[in-house]
Amino acid sequence: MAESAVRRSVSVALLAVALVAGACDSDDKADTRTAGAKTEEPKGAPSSAAKLKVVTTVAPITSIAANVAGDLADIEGVVPEGTNSHTFEPAPSVAEVLSAADLIFINGLVLEEPTRKLAAANLKSGAEIVEIGTEILPESQWIFDFSFPKEEGKPNPHLWTDPTFTKKYADVIRRELTAKDPGNGAGYQKNYDAFAALIDEFDKAMRTSFATLPRERRKLLTYHDAYAYFAKTYDWQVIGAIQVENFEDPTPKEVAGLIEQVKESKVPAIFGSEVFPSPVLAQIGKEANVKYVDVLRDDDLPGEPGDPEHSWVGLMRFDYVTMTEALGGDASALKAFVARDVAPDNAKYPQ
Repeated sequence: MAESAVRRSVSVALLAVALVAGACDSDDKADTRTAGAKTEEPKGAPSSAAKLKVVTTVAPITSIAANVAGDLADIEGVVPEGTNSHTFEPAPSVAEVLSAADLIFINGLVLEEPTRKLAAANLKSGAEIVEIGTEILPESQWIFDFSFPKEEGKPNPHLWTDPTFTKKYADVIRRELTAKDPGNGAGYQKNYDAFAALIDEFDKAMRTSFATLPRERRKLLTYHDAYAYFAKTYDWQVIGAIQVENFEDPTPKEVAGLIEQVKESKVPAIFGSEVFPSPVLAQIGKEANVKYVDVLRDDDLPGEPGDPEHSWVGLMRFDYVTMTEALGGDASALKAFVARDVAPDNAKYPQ
């Protein structure tokens, strides 16, 4: 079967996780920036000597913001790690956290709609909601795919798995922190510069390791397409998503079809999630005689808060070492890269 046929059959047979994220209207899209009502004050430092209060959503964005802010601002995430961020419904207590924020950074691209709506309803005067992904990615570059079909109106939002976009995330965060707190602008710039250099170092390690994989092996059949933008930048191919509708196990007929599809795609490994494990997907890997690796993470940082690996770069290093080795490549360059933060990570990560 040709790859295009594999792509079609996978996309027809399997429904993406985005289809279960119907908690919000896809046509209820926010601007990339929402300002608090009744504000006449200019952008600047808070009226008191207190640090800026910054609220973030998913853990990778919390980590990126912490690297840029360091100890100059207080960062608090509100989406627990290991949660399906597409369907996460914040508890009423989160409204209090959001109402105290000077800045709220969300991914956007219709990822965290319940949280965005709660933030907009509780935004204090002078505060702003910044949809980073929506701001940096023009609609003409939105990707719709297996997990995010165009008819649903929700593009693939996983920009942070591509380091080139993460650098842009960090720059938006630097800009907004500086606008609200110009007195610490030099500190935010220093942290951003160090973080950008770290991303460049990581990018080099990625490319070195990926070069050990022939292009025909750089194929991803995953539980959920969190790597579409990464694949475009680093010359990989996402050939399908193996997550089925409502996270239910496939029928015996669907299992048989999946086994054939995996065999015909000639991928040496398929990838599942440590958050959404499935014995049936393990069975598919076994019967198709390929590795089934069920440890990938979209936004669940490795380790515990305070660990060097508990960071955006630690997450990406873990995933790309896993992918490279499972597909038969040499991940030595990635393993040699030291995962670390460039500024103190004092952020609060919800459990």
